[in-house]
Amino acid sequence: MALSHLRHAPLALRLARLPPLACSSHATRRLLLFAPARPWRLLSTASRPRSLATVSAAEADDASAGADGFFAEESTSWKSLGISDRLASALQGTGLARPSLVQAACIPHVLSTNDVIVAAETGSGKTHGYLVPLIEKLCSKSSSTGDGGPQNNADRTDNNVLVLCPNVMLCEQVVFMANSLLDVSGEPLKRAAAVCGPKGWPSVRPDILVATPAALLNYLFDYDPERRRREKFLRSVKFIVFDEADMLLCGSFENQIIRLIHMLRFDEKILSRAEDSGKEVLPEGSDEYPEDSGSESAEFSDVDEETEDAHIQDGPVKPVENAHAGGRKDWRRVRKVYKRSKQYVFVAATLPQSGKKTAGGVLKRMFPSAVWVSGAHLHRHNPRLERRWVAVTADTQVDALLDAVKYGLKSTIDPELGPSRTMVFTNTVDAANSVSDILWRVGIPCILYHRESSLEERTANLQSFRENGGVLVCTDAAARGLDVPNVSHVIQAEFAACAVDFLHRVGRTARAGQSGIVTSLYTDANHDLVRAVRQAEELAQPVERAFSRKRSFRNKLKKQARLREPAALLS
Repeated sequence: MALSHLRHAPLALRLARLPPLACSSHATRRLLLFAPARPWRLLSTASRPRSLATVSAAEADDASAGADGFFAEESTSWKSLGISDRLASALQGTGLARPSLVQAACIPHVLSTNDVIVAAETGSGKTHGYLVPLIEKLCSKSSSTGDGGPQNNADRTDNNVLVLCPNVMLCEQVVFMANSLLDVSGEPLKRAAAVCGPKGWPSVRPDILVATPAALLNYLFDYDPERRRREKFLRSVKFIVFDEADMLLCGSFENQIIRLIHMLRFDEKILSRAEDSGKEVLPEGSDEYPEDSGSESAEFSDVDEETEDAHIQDGPVKPVENAHAGGRKDWRRVRKVYKRSKQYVFVAATLPQSGKKTAGGVLKRMFPSAVWVSGAHLHRHNPRLERRWVAVTADTQVDALLDAVKYGLKSTIDPELGPSRTMVFTNTVDAANSVSDILWRVGIPCILYHRESSLEERTANLQSFRENGGVLVCTDAAARGLDVPNVSHVIQAEFAACAVDFLHRVGRTARAGQSGIVTSLYTDANHDLVRAVRQAEELAQPVERAFSRKRSFRNKLKKQARLREPAALLS
């Protein structure tokens, strides 16, 4: 049943129809309905990666990979992957005694000089999969050159790691994970810091800089009369990670990311040419960077509402001119002609590859020789998940939601995993506020998390949920990247609008080898979408293959309906 009769109803009017806390009349509660879902977005199917550096789904069965299919074989240790005893001890201190399957697959490749693309399901250990080998590289270089100590950090210009993330919360999470790897003195093996939102540039340059694209570009193009900041920074960065790569390479982030890649690749060109000529090219004062042709105060667009960089404006993406190609503007030729001096790592839980404009298609063209690492359950059903599908109408939707929440709270939880945690997803902020009000009025405390909350409020609410458990009512702002351990139950109060959102939502539970429950409420409007998703799971196909590459899912359904009409008339 469509929910159009409350499509334009003010939130206050809908809340006014709720019963007071002491009353739980079904006839009253059933009037509070959620805002309608946004239209289905065009989705692309994900073909199998061209070369897999990990076991495929057919090879990574539970028998060979452990009882839960998450950890690597017992014979695989951190040391066997090339990790030093010092870093392995730090990992033990954080509770990571063994590497996961994905970590065992990608760490050897990141330790090499290869560009690496890691496409693996949520909760498979991807963040440590790139942090661990990069910290190992930094530690190895420090020991081989002699670590000058923190006092020399400001003057260090080589071998830094740059991690780009789409939002502030993910930046801070990566920093926390990196700084949790401690040496025997209790200090981080390599120091990480974030540049995002209200956080400015650190006074002492960290070994690992984690930033949103807009915050980094605003710093690089801030007023700099000596024109040294940008060139020195680009020369110092040797390892670049794109976390949530599918999000960064598409939509509002695309221009910023491509521009950063232009600049990093151009620095490789300058350094390689200097090595070939035998002359040292100093970064300061260089007029060769193509972005220098514009204003020093150039600013960039970051319309993603999850970042706190709303002051920036749109700026064009300029191609890098290859001086050795007759002035042809083709920055990809730099990779073929010049010696590589930087390593690129792309990480994502969803990475469609069919089509030139999909994230996977872009990476195929930009990094044709990169090593691909694929998770066993990429875009597929997680066998550790218990799925519950509940068809609802306007009259039953609220009661079904309450039953689902109570079911999760009553479920048996291992005491060692801490308090019970349930995440309830909606498609809009209005719907999240409505669900929160419903739960409070029936005596179920809950926490809100959505983009309209302040950064401080989101941070505090997420920390409270991590420490104390309970129910978190959220939009898709909480679906990507955020690592909340031991979430036992995910509820879709409104069904996800696309396959990518669906995969990220259900990936909040059954992480790191644990089991979990997903309860999906769906209406008649979602019926065909749900049927396509369930059919893909039953056939062990990637979920995204349920969607058309050339048209939105809604248009596909309309076409199917038109084809059925003549048959109905004939009958």
